Order: sequence, then C-alpha cells, then structure tokens
Amino acid sequence: MPFPAIHRVVTGHDADGKAIVSANGPLPTVVELSAIPGTVFHEVWSTDATPAVLGNGADPTTGPLMLPPPARGSRIRYVDIPPDTEDFLAHGAARMKEAFSQAGDEDVSTVKASSPHPLMHRTESIDYGIVIEGELTLVLDDSEVQLRQGSVVVQRGTNHAWANRSGAPCRMLFILIGGAYEPDIAASLAAR
Repeated sequence: MPFPAIHRVVTGHDADGKAIVSANGPLPTVVELSAIPGTVFHEVWSTDATPAVLGNGADPTTGPLMLPPPARGSRIRYVDIPPDTEDFLAHGAARMKEAFSQAGDEDVSTVKASSPHPLMHRTESIDYGIVIEGELTLVLDDSEVQLRQGSVVVQRGTNHAWANRSGAPCRMLFILIGGAYEPDIAASLAAR
C-alpha cells in the first residue's frame, strides 16, 4: 500500500511583517529513483546558510535532487525505501553510481565488492533519521541495528546503508545538516 502524500505548509511575511501562509499543499518535488524502483525522495525544504536566511525567497526544493545538504545548510526530506530484493542484493552494487547520480551526488557512494550492503554511502553531514512507518536495518562497516517505527538515528558522517529486510516499504524522515569532520577523522578517512 503506498504511503500518503506529504502535505507541506510554508510560512512567510507580508510587506507589513504580518505572518502569512506562503505555500499550502503537496510537495513540488517528489522523485522516484529509476535505478532503485520504489525509492522515492520527497523534498520538504532546504537552507544554504547558517544562520538560515529568514525571508520570502523562492522555494529551494524546485531544483535538481541533491542527496547531501549544502555545506553550511540543511535539508529535510522523507524517503520511501522499498524492501531489498534478491536481484538488488546480488547486482545492486553495479547500479549504485547511477542511483546516487539520480539522487544528486554519485561521489557519496562508498560501495566496494566487500561492502556489507550495495547502498553504502557517506556524506559530510549530521543526519537525523526517524522511522515514520515500517522497519529498516542500519548497516555500518562493522555492525547492524534493527530500527522500527519511532526509532531515531543520529548519523554523524559515517559510512552506512539502509537495508529493508522487512518485506514491506518503510518511510523515513531525514533532517540533514552540513558538517565538517574533525581533523583526525578526516585524515583517517583520506587514508582509506
């Protein structure tokens, strides 16, 4: 059963500084990745600076899909994640450059022949991932954690993947904030 559409309300100010509704309705950007059918990105909002500029500017979600947040910005999105299939697990690694390219950044893919899952990737950001509906497994380089509705992951720039072994779609809400690695971590990642 498909998940319900996302309803978004965006506020703003009129010329007198009065609070108004700037947008009220469906999301303007919803993208299904053809390389991973059933994986759907629902773009809610993004900022490109900290502190965020609070104005009445254009909707930042109407451009091309970009997986990571801007370097000093943030991004909020829902992602629908279909169940892993035997074909995907067997041949998915070969399609990951294409999948991550469709998501706006093929360079985030870290998949290798020895990777524990074909969707292994890393972004230089802190990501809050909340399971809204369904179940997932967080896959790291050396461990896995089962996630259920209400689980929250604080993902701090680590190599990871989301495995859906439940047999049913999962919907997650992600809030991504641009980050920078500590020098020791940056050096260890560069040496890999």
